[in-house]
Amino acid sequence: MLEKMGNEDSVPETKGVTVELLSTLDLSAEIPGITGYQFRMRKVTIEPGGVFGPLHDHIGRPGLVYVLQGTITDHRNGIATEYGPGPGWPEDRNTLHWLENRGAVPAVEVSVDIVKLQHA
Repeated sequence: MLEKMGNEDSVPETKGVTVELLSTLDLSAEIPGITGYQFRMRKVTIEPGGVFGPLHDHIGRPGLVYVLQGTITDHRNGIATEYGPGPGWPEDRNTLHWLENRGAVPAVEVSVDIVKLQHA
């Protein structure tokens, strides 16, 4: 479902979100020339009324999302699109968005992306 939205400047604060790291793979040994990056898989749960913000991009951090349970509303370019359960959305260098759960049950997604390695 698509819905035209108003001003993206009024993104609510992040609330009701749990992120669980499921797995990572250092890509340095897997693909020549991609040193310093990892392939990452996370499970994200957004409680009813929850918001995953702030408005953010995915420059240098491409990914794909699959919604396991519930419905997640993706807000980008002034348009709200509902996903789930099932295939979600791509997150590429042109993505500038925030997410929310407008439903009555927790929304659960699996997110896979490529990110820079975090060194402690």
